[in-house]
Amino acid sequence: MSYAEDLRRIRRTEGRSAGSWVLVVAGVLFWGYLLMRWLINWNWVPFGTPGEPLVSPEALGLTGGTATAFQSLPQLAEGAYITVLITVLSILLGLVIAVPLSVARVYGTWSKYVSLTFTELIRGTPLIAQLYLLYYGLNLSQFFRGLTEFGPFTLRTALWVALIGFTINSAAYQAEYIRSAIESVDPQQLVAARSVGLTQRDGIRYVVLPQTLRFAIPGWTNELVYLIKYSSLATFITVAELFRRADAVASDTFDYTAMFTVVALVYIGIVITATKLMGYIEDRVALPGLGQARGRS
Repeated sequence: MSYAEDLRRIRRTEGRSAGSWVLVVAGVLFWGYLLMRWLINWNWVPFGTPGEPLVSPEALGLTGGTATAFQSLPQLAEGAYITVLITVLSILLGLVIAVPLSVARVYGTWSKYVSLTFTELIRGTPLIAQLYLLYYGLNLSQFFRGLTEFGPFTLRTALWVALIGFTINSAAYQAEYIRSAIESVDPQQLVAARSVGLTQRDGIRYVVLPQTLRFAIPGWTNELVYLIKYSSLATFITVAELFRRADAVASDTFDYTAMFTVVALVYIGIVITATKLMGYIEDRVALPGLGQARGRS
């Protein structure tokens, strides 16, 4: 049995508690409901009406804020889709930018100053200011007016600008996580790679980065959680994500407590799923003696 398989077996054995099963059932119900609402909104299933619950709150005997929250669940599901879309695309596209930035920061000559300037500029300014600059200042949305319909999917121009803003911001933070991980790799390993005939570029690619990306997983988990929560800032450039949907309903009905309690639970559900997923990935790519996962020695 390989080390990774052994570690997963230990995790499975440890996880067979009543609490873990409750978490699994809650996760299945949570994502099952979201997926069902998304399919209804895209008209991919022969039942349900977009924006309307399958059962009226009156039929369930709900009143007051509870009824408002239940009635608004379809709208919150639509907002959750935008929140997930912003988070996933921003962290993946940000990673593509962050890897060369971090390598340039550690191994570059003049390019390390370019990387340093970019990361400090982005990390040193508020994300909301960056979004305002891109959307209101530079008016980037004008370049995406013909890119709003993709089959059943509708992407407003403001969403494109939000994706650019969050990708740039996430790239700067991920670059720092990866730079820190690169510097934790023993420099003699790159020397050894050069001694067997690899170029510096190949040594970084085949020896340093495979270890670095494993070291960076805990940092990525933090960045993923930050992105999920900070995606609510997109509401300030008119993106109808989860927070904006809840705020609109609460402003109309004045049921602020019920609405923001429900929306907080939705954020918690997404965050717990993200941390569990990253923990699973960390276990899958675990190597003896590398990283910080349990069971390594």
